Amino acid sequence: MALVRCVTEMGMGVDVHGLNYTEAAKRAVFDAIHHSSLGFPRLLGKTADDMHVEVTIGVPKPEAVDKQAVLDSLPHGGGHINVVQGGLQVLNETGKDGWLIANAIILVSIDDGK
Repeated sequence: MALVRCVTEMGMGVDVHGLNYTEAAKRAVFDAIHHSSLGFPRLLGKTADDMHVEVTIGVPKPEAVDKQAVLDSLPHGGGHINVVQGGLQVLNETGKDGWLIANAIILVSIDDGK
């Protein structure tokens, strides 16, 4: 199997109350994947479900992201997720709430059959 990278997309997701890391990560993935409409799998006799999707999420607390919930938000293809240190969090004056930004990079590959 030779996976060929076909698409790279970036996205940003924000949670403005509650510091929900998983929700911010899902919003970043949504933002990234909704920049494209992918028709190329048909060129190889494949479907969108044949795509391999690599998701990298950057957040201040990687352990706070439910990786499976983020993967489950992908509309097509099988995937892998890597959550790394990144993003941005600013706490409010009480330190108990705040603003959270997650960044996503989505790499879409497909088996070229070679």
